[in-house]
Amino acid sequence: MAISATPVGASDTVDDGQGIDAPDLRVFVFALFFIFGGITSLNDVIIPKLKELFTLNYTQAMLVQFCFFTAYAVIGIPGAKLVKRIGYMRGAVAGLVTMMAGCLLFIPASSTATYGLFLFALFVLASGVVLVQVVANPLISLLGPSRTASSRLTFAQAFNSLGTTLFPYVGALLILGSLAKVSASELSGPALDAYRTVESQAIVHGYLGLAVMLAVVAAAVWLFRNRLPVEDHAKDGGGFAGFDLLKRPRFGFGALCIFLYVGAEVSIGSLIVNYLRQPGVMGLEEQAAGKLIAMYWGGAMVGRFIGSAVLRVVSPGKVLAGVAVGAIALILVSTHTTGTLSGYSLLAIGLMNSIMFPTIFTLACEKLGPRAADASGIINVAIFGGAVLPLATGRLADVSGSLAFALIIPATCYAIIAAYGVYARRPA
Repeated sequence: MAISATPVGASDTVDDGQGIDAPDLRVFVFALFFIFGGITSLNDVIIPKLKELFTLNYTQAMLVQFCFFTAYAVIGIPGAKLVKRIGYMRGAVAGLVTMMAGCLLFIPASSTATYGLFLFALFVLASGVVLVQVVANPLISLLGPSRTASSRLTFAQAFNSLGTTLFPYVGALLILGSLAKVSASELSGPALDAYRTVESQAIVHGYLGLAVMLAVVAAAVWLFRNRLPVEDHAKDGGGFAGFDLLKRPRFGFGALCIFLYVGAEVSIGSLIVNYLRQPGVMGLEEQAAGKLIAMYWGGAMVGRFIGSAVLRVVSPGKVLAGVAVGAIALILVSTHTTGTLSGYSLLAIGLMNSIMFPTIFTLACEKLGPRAADASGIINVAIFGGAVLPLATGRLADVSGSLAFALIIPATCYAIIAAYGVYARRPA
């Protein structure tokens, strides 16, 4: 899948399959993947923090993911339209600035100790992530031959995973490590408000650091805003541009699988800390469990570096089916064993997740040419699965009283993804 780029003054053409040779731009795109991956995975750290501060159940705590990933449904299509209007590089800057604004909103959220404001800040932050992702996925496909787009996007996703590996580990040290000996459930009134304000400062400091980093990257990308040739996008089809692509079975099924994959991955990542703290699993302290989130996302990073090579020689559809079956097997091992085997088998699902997003994306978007921006917008709407399925998983955990039983939801998602791999094993 690639988008054609036409030199100034030339007529619109379909991509010739060679793409644009611009190594310096690839570095910027890899940086974008690193940043939005790391910021997304920080949710796994602040969920247990906010759960303790505001004495939430699992369903309420999963509102963090719901508000974050709802931005994909709200911003996905408008974001694609904006990128088509102002171009990839300016679209990336708009996304980075929006992310910076979301980080700064954690200041009033903390000073008022209001859970709702934290959720709103996460929504604004995620809106910027969506814009950056609308740019990054098709752009990395554009920067090289179309025949290696799946491998190249998988390699770029490895930098996404590098961010998701490093950010939670640092976040666990800065955020979870600050929890006081007293619990919010033991306090009330002004004392509770004061406790929440003080303890949430760790979150604020972390996101202020991110805001500074985002400002620097946005300034750097702005300097390269005219680096791309004239971009060839399909003409805007109105408010529902791109939805007609869902009529294509390969794309429609692929969009569904993006919904399911993101939902499954986020559901598991969101529960890791509480799952590993269970006496029947590893019985860890909160910070120690938080540090192990890095293993979950680190597995995805390693798998993507390996997968970028494997996907050059093995059918992407077959690889996708294989790792989806592997994820189901690991869930079964984790839920039917105890101790370290149970814990580490759950963390190993990250390795299975590694190539799923880039492979589903490229399989679904094969040969869409100048409609790739529309397709990217629809795919980003499908990431809304990260809002719906974690909330459903949290609700099932509350109702059943068992985190292990709640994992039946991501297991079902992986089964459908395996079916898509078999369905799309041949080129479009």
